[in-house]
Amino acid sequence: MNDKLKVGILGGTGFVGQRFITLLENHPFFEVAAIAASPRSAGKTYEEAVKNRWKLNVPIPDSVKDIQVKNVHEVHEISNEVDFVFCAVDMPKAEIKELEENYAKAEVPVISNNSAHRMSPDVPMVIPEINSDHLKIIESQKKRLGTKYGFIAVKPNCSIQSYVPPLHALKEFEPENVVVSTYQAISGAGKTFRDWPEMSDNVIPFISGEEEKSEKEPLKIWGEIQGDGIVNASSPNISTQCIRVPVSDGHLATVFVTFKYKPSKEQILERWASYSGKPQELGLPSAPKQFLKYMTEDDRPQTNLDRDYEKGMGITIGRLREDTIFDYKFVCLSHNTLRGAAGGGLLTAELLKTEGYLVSREIKKAGLSASL
Repeated sequence: MNDKLKVGILGGTGFVGQRFITLLENHPFFEVAAIAASPRSAGKTYEEAVKNRWKLNVPIPDSVKDIQVKNVHEVHEISNEVDFVFCAVDMPKAEIKELEENYAKAEVPVISNNSAHRMSPDVPMVIPEINSDHLKIIESQKKRLGTKYGFIAVKPNCSIQSYVPPLHALKEFEPENVVVSTYQAISGAGKTFRDWPEMSDNVIPFISGEEEKSEKEPLKIWGEIQGDGIVNASSPNISTQCIRVPVSDGHLATVFVTFKYKPSKEQILERWASYSGKPQELGLPSAPKQFLKYMTEDDRPQTNLDRDYEKGMGITIGRLREDTIFDYKFVCLSHNTLRGAAGGGLLTAELLKTEGYLVSREIKKAGLSASL
């Protein structure tokens, strides 16, 4: 008997949606049951819908080629076919917010790659190794939405995935001031070099909205639940610059940090080497065995060589040294469409299932009937 949960992918024809499709192939917990996109793709098979638009260097899985794409706004129809959905739609923020709440109110949990609900106080924004305890706020969110099973959980912006985990491992030393520059791949904009030839031999020192997200979102991740919401942390002070560089995948960051209690270099390296979180404790399928890896070579991590560390789900760090203005500086790297997008969303879903937040339609129907 197949007891895998049935998944819908909203925005399944886009770059992140395609990543979800490939990551879910032969997944032990989940299987793709529905794919939804804009009305112009609705009614086509998935293979037809992504013809000439498939952006990955692996083939479309055979298991999804003949799935008929649905209109993402057909909430009732899709809800009858799935246990939960991943959301990676490309729409105005207000429309995404409404769409995700419509699915949640239809008792379909939403794990979102979008920013629309990231700063909603009762929506957990999760890096599973760091703030899995924030999932507790889901119960408050359900009360607001009037649901028994439906809720929204989000993953943070891909730009923070490289530098927040290494800083979090050092939280006991109380980082006070952090300056970060991120060098972000074009896939973060949903592009390949074929789509965006202007990026060849070019650097663009601006990514709309990225710096605000990079400075504010870590404070929610480091916040705490108070009452019916998550209250952001008040420190550290974070200043960022986000730069688009001619790289296909991988976001690299340079970090400068001052601590209240300055650690030794040996203490920092020990904390990075030993750090793990709930996904490692539970042995979740997508969890990296070693979350943080320090590289001793002077010229590492390199985007091309190291972005696929732990199948793109781990963080690599290098060049730790004392600074003339700050206490320390270092470089770190994450894969933006794996750890930073679809892979991070999938790991969050695995955690939610293991913790009992994701259940089958049969269990929902039985539970909802019993409550009437």
